[in-house]
Amino acid sequence: MVARVTLTDYRGNVILDTLVRPTQPICDYRTAVTGLEPIHLATAPSFIEVQSQVATLIRNKIIVGYALWHFLSLMGLSHPAVYTRDIALFMPFRRTLRVRPSTTISLRDLVNRFMGRNVSLNGEVPGEEARAALDLFRSCEQIWEEIVHSNSWPCALPPTTHANCFT
Repeated sequence: MVARVTLTDYRGNVILDTLVRPTQPICDYRTAVTGLEPIHLATAPSFIEVQSQVATLIRNKIIVGYALWHFLSLMGLSHPAVYTRDIALFMPFRRTLRVRPSTTISLRDLVNRFMGRNVSLNGEVPGEEARAALDLFRSCEQIWEEIVHSNSWPCALPPTTHANCFT
């Protein structure tokens, strides 16, 4: 279930940051990690409202992020694969770290290994995580886009259970 959605533009400026009203009862808010309590979500916009907003904002745009299949799946959305830049699947990162095909490297580890900095030390901070994913992408954007423009694909495939998230 989605509790919060944060989208940034290419420069890391927040264009959407909203909580989402739960669609089912919550048994653990993971407050120590998320900072969320029941009162925060009680008056939040509905899932349908946020889903519509997100769909409008990402339509016909390249989206950059970490493990985008999780986000798209939770939001009940799909997006053209050619318009996604998922750093969790970027093969040059995976080869450098000698990652097995079924393994996903955490965003925290990717940022630490390739940028020498730490993220998420104080729990989940969506804006910080989005900017970290963008920074990683921008560090290799030219290589990434050259591969795409050569009609190749620079990423591993997402888990087959999430293939419907990409068109």
